[in-house]
Amino acid sequence: VVGTYLVEERDGRREFTFRQGPVFAHLVLADEVNRATPKTQSALLEAMQEHQVTAGGKTFPLPDPFVVLATINPIEMEGTYPLPEAQLDRFLLKVLVPGPSPAEIEAILDRTTGAAVPQARRVLDGERVRAMRALAREVPLGSRVRAWIARLVAATRPDAKEAGPLVKRYVRYGASARAAQALALGGKH
Repeated sequence: VVGTYLVEERDGRREFTFRQGPVFAHLVLADEVNRATPKTQSALLEAMQEHQVTAGGKTFPLPDPFVVLATINPIEMEGTYPLPEAQLDRFLLKVLVPGPSPAEIEAILDRTTGAAVPQARRVLDGERVRAMRALAREVPLGSRVRAWIARLVAATRPDAKEAGPLVKRYVRYGASARAAQALALGGKH
């Protein structure tokens, strides 16, 4: 995922050269990330948190923007490694995708079983994404919205006075300050 060092010969000498792995992209799809080993998950966690990776004791910055889309298979749990809370906390959103309707299944069949090979096309470049992200950060967050987010996040913590009886009974860990940031930024975007 991160990359590796390769031995290359140059001018009659052997030297190690770092070859970037697939994580060095603007958009990384980690399909069924719960099937990745803990070591791979840890490398992805560093990339998501620090926007850099470490290999062979050296640090390499990742491109900006850097976005990770990850899927998990909630049905098959055998042979999987559950994501630690610290990693789950790095994702802005968790979207539960229901099964497709019959009409959607037909559309899937039309796009994937014919002779035409589906091609992804670029719709944005990194500069445009950075500009949109900067613009979203300029949207003011009203004091009432900020207070609502703070109360909502606090109410998810079982030890907080804002927590209701169900939270106190069934929740082990509540939302973090990072969750409050995600709510604010998600609302702005």
